[in-house]
Amino acid sequence: MTKLDGKTPDLAAENIEQLRQIFPDVFEEGKIDFDKLKQVLGEYVDDEKERYNFTWNGKGKALRLAQAPTTGTLRPCEAESKNWDDTQNLYIEGDNLEVLKLLQKSYHGKIKMIYIDPPYNTGGDFIYPDDFVDSVENYKRITSQVDDEGRNTGTNTESNGRYHTDWLNMMYPRLRLARNLLKENGTIFISIDEHEVNNLKKLCNEVFGEMNFLACIANINNPKGRSDEKNFATAFEYIMVYQKREASLIGFAPEENVIKRYNKIDDDGRRYRHIDLRKTGDSDKRSDRPNMFYYFMYCEKTGDFYPTYESTIPEGYIKIAPMKDDGTEGRWRVGLETALERKSVLLPNYMQIKNRWTIVEKDYLTDDLRVKPTTAWTFKDVNSERGTEQFIDLKFDKEVFPRPKPLGTIMRPLTLATNGNDIILDFFSGSSTTAHAVMQINAEDGGNRKFIMVQLPEPCADGTEAANAGFENICEIGKERIRRAGEKIKAEVEEQNAQLKIDEEPRKVPDIGFKVFKLDSSNLKQWQPDYDDLETTLFDSISNYVEGRSELDVVYEIMLKMGMELTWPLETHIIASRNVYDIGMGALMICLDDHITAEVAEGMAALRQEESSEVWRVVFKDNGFESDSAKVNIKEILKRAGLEEDAFTTV
Repeated sequence: MTKLDGKTPDLAAENIEQLRQIFPDVFEEGKIDFDKLKQVLGEYVDDEKERYNFTWNGKGKALRLAQAPTTGTLRPCEAESKNWDDTQNLYIEGDNLEVLKLLQKSYHGKIKMIYIDPPYNTGGDFIYPDDFVDSVENYKRITSQVDDEGRNTGTNTESNGRYHTDWLNMMYPRLRLARNLLKENGTIFISIDEHEVNNLKKLCNEVFGEMNFLACIANINNPKGRSDEKNFATAFEYIMVYQKREASLIGFAPEENVIKRYNKIDDDGRRYRHIDLRKTGDSDKRSDRPNMFYYFMYCEKTGDFYPTYESTIPEGYIKIAPMKDDGTEGRWRVGLETALERKSVLLPNYMQIKNRWTIVEKDYLTDDLRVKPTTAWTFKDVNSERGTEQFIDLKFDKEVFPRPKPLGTIMRPLTLATNGNDIILDFFSGSSTTAHAVMQINAEDGGNRKFIMVQLPEPCADGTEAANAGFENICEIGKERIRRAGEKIKAEVEEQNAQLKIDEEPRKVPDIGFKVFKLDSSNLKQWQPDYDDLETTLFDSISNYVEGRSELDVVYEIMLKMGMELTWPLETHIIASRNVYDIGMGALMICLDDHITAEVAEGMAALRQEESSEVWRVVFKDNGFESDSAKVNIKEILKRAGLEEDAFTTV
């Protein structure tokens, strides 16, 4: 039997256990002998005192903060959600550090792409705390949910001696936790400006590994430049890109100017262009790559041609050599065997200006043609003005959320790094441009991508346009944007489907819903005891739940702590007059009622027979059994039905 302790994974303990599996001989009485570890690692240990090292004040505390477990939870809020029963999308309100900890078990290694637009550290308000006490209670204080010191925000000016340090201490633990959530082929895209781009790259090199750096993109979001700057008008921001281990980027669809290059049409009506088979800029020698140095023999009369290493010219043929533009010998782009395989798309071509023959290849325009992205994004859809226009187009006043990211800035990473059923995470979600972009790209390519938005519910200050429009915090703006954007996308798809021509397939309306969850302290009293008044805590624990919490709150907390995704299907069955929650088609069954009887266990076993889940776990309220003997009896009934010993859990 397992007793759920309510804590998120202890990341430090897990890392130590992994080290124990690799180097068991460096442990003495449960502790690491670092002298032995150094000996085992040998030449890979750097004992030099002076060496390159990226550090700052508070780095160690920030690391411990990332590793410290939390007993917080995420409470479901169906009233603020959309399409609760069907959607696979999540919107989570809370301090993203605590939320990332809570997602560690359920979403470890499941996120395909992360996009974040963190605070740029420009000397404005810096709402994330720097006191290393990012507990759930501290989060409530920050967002004015309790009357302590109110909103914990300050101005992080460059005159502050901890100007860069505060920002690094905020980002470091969050990036470490985020990396755990990425798939092995996942990628992270981080928007940043010049204030912290250098520190961000060093930070990401440490967290993700320098070998996993993919690009630092210059995102030209303001081509005219910022007119209020003194010497240079900044016209771009950066997007830093890292992979978890081995990403495979898809590439962009070609733009119209690229498509125009395919200016020829074959007998089947397919568009193509000619590509010179010569490697004109190459300086390889014959001795280095002999298979690239050969000739084509071509008969103008018959049209016959073939590649050969022989230089002797047959009667009626001409010899075509890989000559560079300057008349010297070059080489072909492919070897002779490959040339024979591709012969059907190769053609002799006479160059009038150079008075010379060469060989060209037919390069066809295909539906899946993709263009490798450059590190300079000059696209119109990444212009910051487009972000404001798109926000206004959803019937928002532009001052409600100044300078929202344009859809293109996020849809382009989505195009490069995601497809199908991938999950996308944004834990600085702001106005929810990322959610909007996910729904939009799904509508365009028929994908089923899912989003997880995380945002601190920063209060909208009195007198601002957001407050005047009735929004209490940024989360309300983000959720409302998703609602409006989803309905707009749905209407556009339905309008296009109403105008279909014969044989055209209708487009699918994407998932435009989202489940709302809110960060809070645990729903169960034994997971958050009052150490100043343990007697009262023990007395109160006769009833497991915190006052004001529902059974559904507890169910989702159990799902989270047991590593189940928050969007898994959940059904409620009445068995022997007791509620039994069935999650994931039998993967988990939960009964939190009192006076649990053998009939409940027998009903669970019967339900199990009807369902197809490969795993089966059950959870009961610990004080819900009538007696210890009843608890043992129920456990035996379930064991006979196939339940594993450690799959019987109480809370």
